[in-house]
Amino acid sequence: MVSSREADWSREMPRKFWDPSRKLLKAIRKYQLYKQKGGFVSSFISKIYVLKHLFWSTISGANVPINSKLGGGLIIPHANGIVIHQAVELGVNCLVHQQVTIGVKRGSPVAPVIKGHVDIGAGAKVIGPIVIGEHALIGANAVVVCDVEPYAIVAGVPAKVIGSTKTEYE
Repeated sequence: MVSSREADWSREMPRKFWDPSRKLLKAIRKYQLYKQKGGFVSSFISKIYVLKHLFWSTISGANVPINSKLGGGLIIPHANGIVIHQAVELGVNCLVHQQVTIGVKRGSPVAPVIKGHVDIGAGAKVIGPIVIGEHALIGANAVVVCDVEPYAIVAGVPAKVIGSTKTEYE
């Protein structure tokens, strides 16, 4: 069972030389680490990771800001077309498939909060000041504009609850 509270950092480790999504996450993590340390040397090293972030963002086709609040253990199998607003809070051990957009409603600065171990299907849109509960599953191409309870499976446009993942995690 994958935890919704403790990050499994091994999920983010690059597995081979050419692993764009994991290399993108590595660049974000290293930038945040060195930026937090402060000092001249750390500042210089953080700038190197800004360049790596730009490179891997271009290669993968993802728009994940370098100062994002991403929980550990994030998996992005195919980063193509992923857009994550910089104010989004993403919990630990989440799975985000290709073409996913997580952002704010026009005119609102409040972004979604996604709790731990949430799986977001390809093409899904999670928009607005909402909370997605832990162990939730968002179906492919779903448009989520309302809160999602923990363990819920949602799908459709607009997304509606169609089941529960609770039996899987009990």
